[in-house]
Amino acid sequence: MTKLLIAVMASAALARSQNPQGVPENAVTRVSEHVYAIVGFPNIAIVVGSRATLVVDTGMGPRNGAVIVREAQKLAKAPALYLTTTHFHPEHATGEQAFPPQTILIRPVAQQDEMDRRGAEYIQLFSSRSAQNKELLQNVKLRPPDLVFDREIKLDLGGVTARLFWLGAAHTKGDELIFVEEDSVLIPGDLVQNKLVPNMPNEDASAQGWLAILDQLETLHARLVVPDHGALGDGSLVAQERAFLADLQGRARALERQGVSADEAGRMLTTEFQSKYPDWTNLGPLANVVRRVYAESR
Repeated sequence: MTKLLIAVMASAALARSQNPQGVPENAVTRVSEHVYAIVGFPNIAIVVGSRATLVVDTGMGPRNGAVIVREAQKLAKAPALYLTTTHFHPEHATGEQAFPPQTILIRPVAQQDEMDRRGAEYIQLFSSRSAQNKELLQNVKLRPPDLVFDREIKLDLGGVTARLFWLGAAHTKGDELIFVEEDSVLIPGDLVQNKLVPNMPNEDASAQGWLAILDQLETLHARLVVPDHGALGDGSLVAQERAFLADLQGRARALERQGVSADEAGRMLTTEFQSKYPDWTNLGPLANVVRRVYAESR
Protein backbone atom coordinates (compact mmCIF):
# COMPACT_ATOMS: atom_id res chain seq x y z
CA MET A 1 0.00 0.00 0.00
CA THR A 2 1.33 3.45 -0.87
CA LYS A 3 2.33 6.04 1.74
CA LEU A 4 -0.41 8.23 0.28
CA LEU A 5 -3.14 5.73 1.10
CA ILE A 6 -1.75 5.09 4.56
CA ALA A 7 -1.97 8.82 5.24
CA VAL A 8 -5.56 8.92 3.95
CA MET A 9 -6.56 5.97 6.12
CA ALA A 10 -5.07 7.67 9.20
CA SER A 11 -6.97 10.88 8.49
CA ALA A 12 -10.34 9.23 7.90
CA ALA A 13 -11.29 8.83 11.55
CA LEU A 14 -10.24 12.40 12.30
CA ALA A 15 -12.33 13.80 9.44
CA ARG A 16 -15.41 11.87 10.56
CA SER A 17 -15.02 12.94 14.19
CA GLN A 18 -14.70 16.59 13.21
CA ASN A 19 -17.68 16.56 10.85
CA PRO A 20 -19.65 13.34 11.43
CA GLN A 21 -22.30 14.03 8.78
CA GLY A 22 -20.24 16.13 6.44
CA VAL A 23 -17.51 16.58 3.89
CA PRO A 24 -14.46 18.56 5.08
CA GLU A 25 -13.20 21.52 3.09
CA ASN A 26 -9.60 21.82 1.88
CA ALA A 27 -9.02 18.12 2.53
CA VAL A 28 -8.59 16.65 -0.95
CA THR A 29 -6.09 13.81 -1.31
CA ARG A 30 -4.70 12.56 -4.59
CA VAL A 31 -5.34 8.83 -5.00
CA SER A 32 -3.92 8.27 -8.50
CA GLU A 33 -3.04 10.24 -11.60
CA HIS A 34 -6.65 11.26 -12.31
CA VAL A 35 -8.55 10.37 -9.12
CA TYR A 36 -8.89 12.44 -5.95
CA ALA A 37 -10.80 11.74 -2.74
CA ILE A 38 -12.34 13.75 0.06
CA VAL A 39 -12.50 11.51 3.12
CA GLY A 40 -15.61 12.37 5.12
CA PHE A 41 -19.21 11.25 5.50
CA PRO A 42 -19.41 10.01 2.88
CA ASN A 43 -16.13 9.80 0.99
CA ILE A 44 -16.29 11.69 -2.30
CA ALA A 45 -14.36 10.73 -5.44
CA ILE A 46 -13.40 13.26 -8.10
CA VAL A 47 -12.07 12.09 -11.48
CA VAL A 48 -10.31 14.77 -13.50
CA GLY A 49 -9.70 14.63 -17.24
CA SER A 50 -8.50 17.23 -19.71
CA ARG A 51 -12.04 17.80 -21.09
CA ALA A 52 -14.33 17.15 -18.13
CA THR A 53 -14.53 16.26 -14.43
CA LEU A 54 -16.68 13.58 -12.81
CA VAL A 55 -17.84 13.88 -9.20
CA VAL A 56 -19.12 10.76 -7.45
CA ASP A 57 -21.71 11.49 -4.72
CA THR A 58 -22.92 14.80 -3.33
CA GLY A 59 -22.75 14.66 0.47
CA MET A 60 -25.79 15.23 2.66
CA GLY A 61 -27.69 18.33 1.64
CA PRO A 62 -26.67 21.44 -0.30
CA ARG A 63 -24.16 22.68 2.29
CA ASN A 64 -21.97 19.61 1.78
CA GLY A 65 -22.66 19.66 -1.95
CA ALA A 66 -21.28 23.21 -2.12
CA VAL A 67 -18.03 22.10 -0.46
CA ILE A 68 -17.62 19.38 -3.08
CA VAL A 69 -18.30 21.80 -5.94
CA ARG A 70 -15.62 24.17 -4.67
CA GLU A 71 -13.07 21.37 -4.39
CA ALA A 72 -13.94 19.97 -7.82
CA GLN A 73 -13.59 23.40 -9.40
CA LYS A 74 -10.10 23.77 -7.92
CA LEU A 75 -9.05 20.51 -9.59
CA ALA A 76 -10.91 20.83 -12.92
CA LYS A 77 -8.98 21.40 -16.13
CA ALA A 78 -12.12 22.24 -18.13
CA PRO A 79 -15.58 23.62 -17.25
CA ALA A 80 -17.57 20.48 -18.21
CA LEU A 81 -18.83 18.71 -15.07
CA TYR A 82 -20.51 15.33 -14.64
CA LEU A 83 -22.16 14.13 -11.42
CA THR A 84 -23.22 10.63 -10.51
CA THR A 85 -24.41 8.99 -7.28
CA THR A 86 -23.63 5.51 -6.03
CA HIS A 87 -27.12 5.10 -4.53
CA PHE A 88 -30.13 7.14 -3.50
CA HIS A 89 -29.51 7.44 0.26
CA PRO A 90 -29.46 11.06 1.49
CA GLU A 91 -25.76 11.35 2.34
CA HIS A 92 -24.95 10.34 -1.24
CA ALA A 93 -27.53 12.19 -3.33
CA THR A 94 -29.16 15.17 -1.62
CA GLY A 95 -26.43 17.75 -2.26
CA GLU A 96 -27.08 17.92 -5.98
CA GLN A 97 -28.82 21.31 -5.94
CA ALA A 98 -25.50 22.95 -4.99
CA PHE A 99 -23.96 21.90 -8.30
CA PRO A 100 -23.97 24.35 -11.23
CA PRO A 101 -27.08 24.16 -13.46
CA GLN A 102 -25.03 22.92 -16.42
CA THR A 103 -23.81 19.88 -14.45
CA ILE A 104 -24.79 16.66 -16.24
CA LEU A 105 -26.38 14.30 -13.70
CA ILE A 106 -26.17 10.58 -14.59
CA ARG A 107 -27.80 7.62 -12.86
CA PRO A 108 -28.74 4.00 -13.64
CA VAL A 109 -32.45 3.51 -14.30
CA ALA A 110 -32.79 1.22 -11.28
CA GLN A 111 -31.38 3.89 -8.96
CA GLN A 112 -33.57 6.66 -10.33
CA ASP A 113 -36.63 4.43 -9.94
CA GLU A 114 -35.63 3.93 -6.31
CA MET A 115 -35.10 7.66 -5.84
CA ASP A 116 -38.56 8.40 -7.27
CA ARG A 117 -40.16 5.72 -5.11
CA ARG A 118 -38.36 6.13 -1.79
CA GLY A 119 -36.25 9.30 -1.94
CA ALA A 120 -38.65 11.52 0.03
CA GLU A 121 -39.20 8.75 2.58
CA TYR A 122 -35.47 8.46 3.24
CA ILE A 123 -34.96 12.20 3.50
CA GLN A 124 -37.63 12.24 6.19
CA LEU A 125 -36.11 9.18 7.90
CA PHE A 126 -32.59 10.64 7.98
CA SER A 127 -33.93 14.02 9.10
CA SER A 128 -35.52 12.36 12.12
CA ARG A 129 -32.22 10.88 13.30
CA SER A 130 -30.55 14.06 14.54
CA ALA A 131 -30.84 17.83 14.64
CA GLN A 132 -27.77 18.06 12.42
CA ASN A 133 -29.35 15.85 9.77
CA LYS A 134 -32.58 17.84 9.93
CA GLU A 135 -30.69 21.08 9.36
CA LEU A 136 -28.61 19.67 6.50
CA LEU A 137 -31.65 18.21 4.74
CA GLN A 138 -33.92 21.21 5.17
CA ASN A 139 -35.30 22.52 1.86
CA VAL A 140 -33.55 19.84 -0.21
CA LYS A 141 -34.61 19.93 -3.84
CA LEU A 142 -33.99 16.96 -6.09
CA ARG A 143 -33.88 17.16 -9.87
CA PRO A 144 -34.27 14.54 -12.58
CA PRO A 145 -31.09 13.17 -14.15
CA ASP A 146 -29.92 14.36 -17.55
CA LEU A 147 -28.84 10.86 -18.56
CA VAL A 148 -29.97 7.43 -17.41
CA PHE A 149 -28.56 4.06 -18.39
CA ASP A 150 -29.68 0.46 -17.98
CA ARG A 151 -26.41 -1.36 -17.41
CA GLU A 152 -23.37 0.68 -18.36
CA ILE A 153 -22.14 3.97 -19.75
CA LYS A 154 -18.58 5.16 -20.39
CA LEU A 155 -17.45 8.76 -20.03
CA ASP A 156 -14.40 9.96 -21.93
CA LEU A 157 -13.21 12.77 -19.69
CA GLY A 158 -10.13 13.46 -21.80
CA GLY A 159 -7.16 11.19 -21.21
CA VAL A 160 -9.12 9.06 -18.76
CA THR A 161 -12.27 6.95 -19.04
CA ALA A 162 -14.80 6.38 -16.27
CA ARG A 163 -16.99 3.31 -16.62
CA LEU A 164 -20.30 3.68 -14.75
CA PHE A 165 -22.17 0.40 -14.34
CA TRP A 166 -25.00 -1.34 -12.50
CA LEU A 167 -24.90 -5.07 -11.67
CA GLY A 168 -28.06 -5.55 -9.59
CA ALA A 169 -29.29 -5.21 -6.03
CA ALA A 170 -26.98 -5.43 -3.02
CA HIS A 171 -27.01 -2.58 -0.47
CA THR A 172 -29.91 -1.04 -2.43
CA LYS A 173 -31.63 -1.96 -5.66
CA GLY A 174 -29.83 0.77 -7.59
CA ASP A 175 -26.19 0.50 -6.47
CA GLU A 176 -23.85 2.04 -9.04
CA LEU A 177 -20.15 1.32 -9.37
CA ILE A 178 -17.47 3.30 -11.17
CA PHE A 179 -14.19 2.00 -12.56
CA VAL A 180 -11.53 4.44 -13.71
CA GLU A 181 -9.88 2.33 -16.33
CA GLU A 182 -6.51 3.99 -16.95
CA ASP A 183 -5.80 4.29 -13.20
CA SER A 184 -7.36 0.94 -12.24
CA VAL A 185 -9.33 2.65 -9.45
CA LEU A 186 -12.64 1.21 -8.28
CA ILE A 187 -15.28 3.49 -6.71
CA PRO A 188 -17.74 0.87 -5.38
CA GLY A 189 -20.18 2.84 -3.24
CA ASP A 190 -21.07 0.87 -0.11
CA LEU A 191 -20.36 -2.51 -1.73
CA VAL A 192 -16.64 -2.66 -0.93
CA GLN A 193 -15.43 -1.08 2.29
CA ASN A 194 -12.48 -1.47 4.63
CA LYS A 195 -13.48 -3.79 7.48
CA LEU A 196 -17.01 -2.42 7.80
CA VAL A 197 -19.86 -4.94 8.03
CA PRO A 198 -22.10 -4.85 4.92
CA ASN A 199 -25.24 -2.81 5.57
CA MET A 200 -28.50 -4.47 4.50
CA PRO A 201 -31.13 -2.28 6.12
CA ASN A 202 -34.31 -3.62 4.53
CA GLU A 203 -35.93 -5.97 2.04
CA ASP A 204 -34.37 -4.16 -0.93
CA ALA A 205 -30.91 -5.41 0.05
CA SER A 206 -29.56 -8.78 -1.08
CA ALA A 207 -26.74 -10.91 0.33
CA GLN A 208 -26.83 -13.15 -2.73
CA GLY A 209 -26.70 -10.19 -5.06
CA TRP A 210 -23.88 -8.60 -3.09
CA LEU A 211 -21.73 -11.74 -3.36
CA ALA A 212 -22.47 -12.08 -7.07
CA ILE A 213 -21.37 -8.48 -7.65
CA LEU A 214 -18.17 -9.00 -5.67
CA ASP A 215 -17.38 -12.01 -7.87
CA GLN A 216 -17.61 -9.75 -10.92
CA LEU A 217 -15.60 -6.97 -9.30
CA GLU A 218 -12.74 -9.36 -8.59
CA THR A 219 -12.26 -9.81 -12.34
CA LEU A 220 -11.42 -6.10 -12.67
CA HIS A 221 -8.22 -6.58 -10.62
CA ALA A 222 -8.52 -3.04 -9.30
CA ARG A 223 -5.31 -1.50 -8.00
CA LEU A 224 -6.96 0.97 -5.62
CA VAL A 225 -10.40 1.29 -4.01
CA VAL A 226 -12.22 4.45 -2.90
CA PRO A 227 -15.16 3.24 -0.75
CA ASP A 228 -18.10 5.45 0.18
CA HIS A 229 -17.40 5.03 3.90
CA GLY A 230 -14.32 4.37 5.97
CA ALA A 231 -10.67 4.14 5.01
CA LEU A 232 -9.40 3.92 1.45
CA GLY A 233 -7.36 0.89 0.43
CA ASP A 234 -5.99 -1.25 -2.34
CA GLY A 235 -7.62 -3.87 -4.54
CA SER A 236 -7.41 -6.55 -1.87
CA LEU A 237 -10.48 -4.97 -0.22
CA VAL A 238 -12.69 -6.73 -2.78
CA ALA A 239 -11.57 -10.21 -1.76
CA GLN A 240 -11.62 -9.21 1.92
CA GLU A 241 -15.24 -8.06 1.64
CA ARG A 242 -16.24 -11.21 -0.18
CA ALA A 243 -14.55 -13.53 2.31
CA PHE A 244 -16.29 -11.87 5.27
CA LEU A 245 -19.74 -11.89 3.66
CA ALA A 246 -19.42 -15.48 2.40
CA ASP A 247 -18.37 -16.61 5.87
CA LEU A 248 -21.33 -14.82 7.44
CA GLN A 249 -23.75 -16.21 4.86
CA GLY A 250 -22.44 -19.74 5.38
CA ARG A 251 -22.70 -19.58 9.17
CA ALA A 252 -26.22 -18.10 8.99
CA ARG A 253 -27.38 -20.85 6.64
CA ALA A 254 -25.92 -23.50 8.95
CA LEU A 255 -27.84 -22.09 11.93
CA GLU A 256 -31.02 -21.90 9.90
CA ARG A 257 -30.71 -25.59 9.01
CA GLN A 258 -30.41 -26.29 12.74
CA GLY A 259 -33.74 -24.54 13.35
CA VAL A 260 -32.28 -21.44 15.03
CA SER A 261 -34.44 -18.35 14.51
CA ALA A 262 -33.10 -15.42 12.51
CA ASP A 263 -33.10 -13.15 15.57
CA GLU A 264 -31.24 -15.66 17.71
CA ALA A 265 -28.78 -16.37 14.89
CA GLY A 266 -28.11 -12.65 14.62
CA ARG A 267 -27.25 -12.46 18.31
CA MET A 268 -25.10 -15.59 18.19
CA LEU A 269 -23.18 -14.53 15.11
CA THR A 270 -22.60 -11.00 16.39
CA THR A 271 -20.82 -12.51 19.40
CA GLU A 272 -18.99 -15.04 17.25
CA PHE A 273 -17.80 -12.51 14.69
CA GLN A 274 -16.68 -10.06 17.37
CA SER A 275 -14.12 -12.67 18.34
CA LYS A 276 -13.40 -13.92 14.82
CA TYR A 277 -13.01 -10.46 13.22
CA PRO A 278 -11.88 -8.20 16.10
CA ASP A 279 -10.78 -5.38 13.77
CA TRP A 280 -14.23 -5.10 12.14
CA THR A 281 -15.59 -2.48 14.48
CA ASN A 282 -19.18 -1.85 13.37
CA LEU A 283 -21.01 -5.12 14.03
CA GLY A 284 -24.41 -3.45 14.44
CA PRO A 285 -25.56 -4.22 10.86
CA LEU A 286 -24.63 -7.91 11.16
CA ALA A 287 -28.04 -9.03 12.45
CA ASN A 288 -29.73 -7.47 9.41
CA VAL A 289 -27.41 -9.40 7.10
CA VAL A 290 -28.47 -12.60 8.85
CA ARG A 291 -32.14 -11.71 8.35
CA ARG A 292 -31.55 -11.17 4.63
CA VAL A 293 -29.75 -14.52 4.34
CA TYR A 294 -32.70 -16.25 6.02
CA ALA A 295 -35.21 -14.46 3.80
CA GLU A 296 -33.33 -15.35 0.61
CA SER A 297 -33.06 -19.02 1.53
CA ARG A 298 -36.84 -19.45 1.49
